[in-house]
Amino acid sequence: MSDSKRTVLITGCSDGGLGAALAVAFHEAGLRVYATARNPAKMTYLESLGIKTLTLDVLSDSSIATCVESITKSSGSLDILLNNAGALYNMPVTDVSISEAKKLFDLNVWSYIAMAQAFMPLLLKSSKGMIVNQTSVTSIQALPFQSAYCASKAAMSMFSNLQRLELEGFGITVVELKTGLVKSNLIKHQEQGTQVSLPEGSIFWPAKEAVERAMRQDEFATSGMDSHEWAKLVTQDLLKCKPPPVIWRGESAGLARFASSFPFGMFDGTTKKMGGLDIVERILRK
Repeated sequence: MSDSKRTVLITGCSDGGLGAALAVAFHEAGLRVYATARNPAKMTYLESLGIKTLTLDVLSDSSIATCVESITKSSGSLDILLNNAGALYNMPVTDVSISEAKKLFDLNVWSYIAMAQAFMPLLLKSSKGMIVNQTSVTSIQALPFQSAYCASKAAMSMFSNLQRLELEGFGITVVELKTGLVKSNLIKHQEQGTQVSLPEGSIFWPAKEAVERAMRQDEFATSGMDSHEWAKLVTQDLLKCKPPPVIWRGESAGLARFASSFPFGMFDGTTKKMGGLDIVERILRK
């Protein structure tokens, strides 16, 4: 290695996102940070701080291989792989586009597995190898009209738990981030990348306006914990001598953790209100 600093590679580091906030927090903590994104032009702020940025499309095997080669030549090993890249896709289950849902799973699930497999040789060389997977409190909390997103996070949560068990014997720590509401550009990117509207013929068409408002998550666009505060707390958790296997950070993360210990369905009424389904149901009953 070129120096004794611990190294961390973070995916999905476009300016304004959670990955960028994590890159800054790790940089301030003294680690050597590799911030990655598909479009390097969207990491200008990180570059201005002296953070190393790399082009990486986590959906491309060749792009991942190129990134592995770059890290190998630069550091020779990798201490922390932080899978953060992700996206939203909101739609009632009855109207979900299977092709769009598969794309979401490719990004939110399979890219994480591909990254872990590709960087495994470098992680094994580290004395403190760690894989961190960004999931969400929605991995345990079913939110109306977010079925594909919740399911992808739940799938990645299970993969993380199995990685933790299987890799423990190799000295690799696996940590899951069950993140609550944090201010970021995730909702804005959903509006730009996917159609946030009901298809004609949907059984929810009589409540179209209310459903689409819930799908857009307008009320959450500017809500949540400050991303830099969240990233600082997460970084502190991850850099402990023995990090917890699951980190609950972000607005309402503690509440979600508490609610998960209660009988199944006990908080359905609260969940419906959070997702706007209570309003939709009143409209449909008219």
